[in-house]
Amino acid sequence: MDILSPQNPRAKEWAQLLEKKHRDKQQKYIIEGIHLVQEALCSGADVECVAFDVEQGIPGELSNMTDIGGEAQWIGVSAAVIAKCTDTKTPQPVFAVVRKQKAAIGELLARKNSLVIVLDGVQDPGNVGTIIRTADAAGADGVLVGRGSADIYNPKTIRSTMGSIFHLPVVEGDLLELLPQAKESGVRIVSTSLQATSTCYGYDFTGPSWLLVGNEAKGVSPEAQRLVDDSLIIPMKGRAESLNVAMASTVMLFEAMRQREFGSIKHTYN
Repeated sequence: MDILSPQNPRAKEWAQLLEKKHRDKQQKYIIEGIHLVQEALCSGADVECVAFDVEQGIPGELSNMTDIGGEAQWIGVSAAVIAKCTDTKTPQPVFAVVRKQKAAIGELLARKNSLVIVLDGVQDPGNVGTIIRTADAAGADGVLVGRGSADIYNPKTIRSTMGSIFHLPVVEGDLLELLPQAKESGVRIVSTSLQATSTCYGYDFTGPSWLLVGNEAKGVSPEAQRLVDDSLIIPMKGRAESLNVAMASTVMLFEAMRQREFGSIKHTYN
């Protein structure tokens, strides 16, 4: 049955998911656009429903996916309903409601030689989403998001992941409880510091390494810093004082990937 009025009770319930308190209460979140809906369906996310512009019909890219989502409902809605339930200025003609599937710390601790990026108070949703996307690209085993960071289900966070949130475990929790568990299992906690003397290019990331990055303005909290085993500096040749937290994460994750996947291979060119 199509839903055409923004005042429809179900449309109102969807629209509430734009706010964190309602995402927490309903244990659901909204994803917007063809690409994210494709990624959710292909990755086996728990999709409750897919809402598409009834005048345009199911987008061609999704037309062969109506059976993939299992119990997911496909519901035609008006452009007004789409506008009410999404937070982009020019919304795409489809969105989906997804039930949260929480990852547990055990998934990360069970990985041998795990590579994990840990977020301590990273507050910008775009940064959080970009770090999740980068962790996916670098083949990391997961992401640990500490309290005080942006909500991973914020629409801007979700968009910034470009679907990577469906590809690897993203665990939320108290770092002061979870990092000691990691250390007990043999993980080394690694962080960046402008005062460090060792560089990220001289460090051995081939063992179990969890990379801790901090708040955009304040860096890693003093409490979390006390759990750090190794501090590294990202050398910079130019005059910039520091890197954006997402960029710093990228440098470290890809150096770890280089060491793990390509070793110390040196090419000679004629």
